[in-house]
Amino acid sequence: SSGITNYASFYYADETPVPVANCSAKEYNSNPKQIMPFKEFIQYWREYIQNGHSSPKGCLYVKDWHMQRNFPKHNTYKTPIYFSSDWLNEYWDTIEVDDYRFVYMGPKGSWTPFHADVFRSYSWSANICGRKKWLLYPPGQEEFLRDCHGNLAYDVTAPVLQDKGLYPQFEEACQPLEIIQEAGEIIFVPSGWHHQVYNLEDTISINHNWLNGCNLDIMWQFLQEELSSVQREIEEWHDTMDTCISIVIMKSCTGIDYGAFASFLKTVASNRMSFLNSCPRNADNCQDLLDKSLFALGPQHAAFDLQRVLHIFESMLSNEDFKRLDPSALSFKPEELLQEIREAVRTIV
Repeated sequence: SSGITNYASFYYADETPVPVANCSAKEYNSNPKQIMPFKEFIQYWREYIQNGHSSPKGCLYVKDWHMQRNFPKHNTYKTPIYFSSDWLNEYWDTIEVDDYRFVYMGPKGSWTPFHADVFRSYSWSANICGRKKWLLYPPGQEEFLRDCHGNLAYDVTAPVLQDKGLYPQFEEACQPLEIIQEAGEIIFVPSGWHHQVYNLEDTISINHNWLNGCNLDIMWQFLQEELSSVQREIEEWHDTMDTCISIVIMKSCTGIDYGAFASFLKTVASNRMSFLNSCPRNADNCQDLLDKSLFALGPQHAAFDLQRVLHIFESMLSNEDFKRLDPSALSFKPEELLQEIREAVRTIV
């Protein structure tokens, strides 16, 4: 355990601010967070271990730290090829705003409450050191793990779930898939699988959320369901609120709206059309890391991606809520992009 904190502090023992969750406290359906200098967290972690994994400060856990974004020149790790078709981080890298690459560092006993990943994306998690226990539920099972008010359980192992008055459908839920993840192992979490995770030892892990053509339809369905949920909540004021208000509320809840989703698709499509035009044969001609990543996947994969974008865009154009979107919310004309994609696909398929 002391080796873990020494390893971490060797690389980042400075005033770098990191997000730290208090696993001993509950705020709404999550753990409250604070920003802390990294070296202060390392000092806390050492003291926590020395005190038998306890502290009056609670059990603190560095979560969702954008280490790679904060230290891009360190080249700390390389994404495994199996997860390299990653539209989500490709998009955020292109617009240089954010990313969904995280480092987690926490002591034995730290944990993450029950949840599903952002946008119903895939995720992968690599244990650098330590051990984790995962409890995973297939899509749909989360409906049995809601209380009588419709709120998702915070802790699926809590005795309160046995109360039929509070959790009337709990007995209908299947048993979770339990996985013990060792150091050096990577776990893949499919879209829509709700999960709860414990650190059984002092642990450092790398975690990515990611999307591609294989789960794009799940994200699109999720966004439609989120908007419908908002519309149901504000139905009482339907006469005074238009679709735009609903979409604004949806974005505040999910972090994305229909306009941003369309921009995301356009970026992915444009990157692939550019790749097919400039890097068809030789990786030496590729100008950047994105092109080289696409080269590794190949032109047929790029064509598949374009077909998936085409399919979702066609669905969006027939969606009544998308039709009501203010044209100023888009920086391009979807119909023109669709035609461009169709022509690009015809040249390669």
